[in-house]
Amino acid sequence: MNGASQEMRFKLPSMEIAAKVWGKAGGVPVIGLHGWLDNAATFDIIAPRLSGVQLVALDLPGHGFSDHLPTGGYSLWQQAATVLQVAEELGWSRFALLGHSMGAIISTILAGSLPERILGAAMIDGLLPITAEAEDSPQQMARFLKASLTVANKRKPVYASPEQAIAARVEGGNTPMTTEAARHLVERGLMPDHGGWTWRTDPQLMLPSAVRLTLGHAFAFAQAITSPACLVLANQGVMQRHPALFDRIEKLDNIRVHRVDGGHHLHLESQAPMVATILDSFYRTLA
Repeated sequence: MNGASQEMRFKLPSMEIAAKVWGKAGGVPVIGLHGWLDNAATFDIIAPRLSGVQLVALDLPGHGFSDHLPTGGYSLWQQAATVLQVAEELGWSRFALLGHSMGAIISTILAGSLPERILGAAMIDGLLPITAEAEDSPQQMARFLKASLTVANKRKPVYASPEQAIAARVEGGNTPMTTEAARHLVERGLMPDHGGWTWRTDPQLMLPSAVRLTLGHAFAFAQAITSPACLVLANQGVMQRHPALFDRIEKLDNIRVHRVDGGHHLHLESQAPMVATILDSFYRTLA
């Protein structure tokens, strides 16, 4: 695939969604979904290495160049509904998915809920959401409601230069990341502010989830996937923090698991060529 990408915007009923597009119409239709607080540039390295694919990588609501949602916060199912609206705008009755982290979780929800719409799903270091016990729901909702009262008063940090923002992302992120990987994400995630630079991301994205699925709910989505599916697991990624869950995921017989050395953003770092080779082979089987 040609390395150059094009910008695209989708005017949905309640918001406008931005996207980066690689490849031409006629290839395997793939919608790309990035991780939490990331954006469509997360696929900058691997997208040009995918042959026979038209990849439409979204800035999910609240991220990158896309619109923010009204007060009330974000949910995985709201994001999944947005993906379907984009597919409708593209005229894609069936399409494949490529998701990283949160985007991988959204892919699991879509592929498990609407198998008739999904040609195949490839996930990178993500599959299931953070879960909780049913009896914890009132406390979880209370955390969300209390935090939502103060989110409007919180000020975003302002950096003197994009380089300072890149350094802040490398040093302050929840997962380790190289400077070069952060550069891809930060350049699309910044906007001018008070003579400096601040994040475009919606502050509501920092709110705790209002509702969390139980482990049984989460696995039901993964087990319901009937289309071809693969999961690229980073050996030093976030899923390794939960070994019992990791072992259970590897026992799913409907998802092929590939272990690759690297951290959570391995698709933007030195392991990107290996990740791209796995994904390219996967999408070739869908062609």
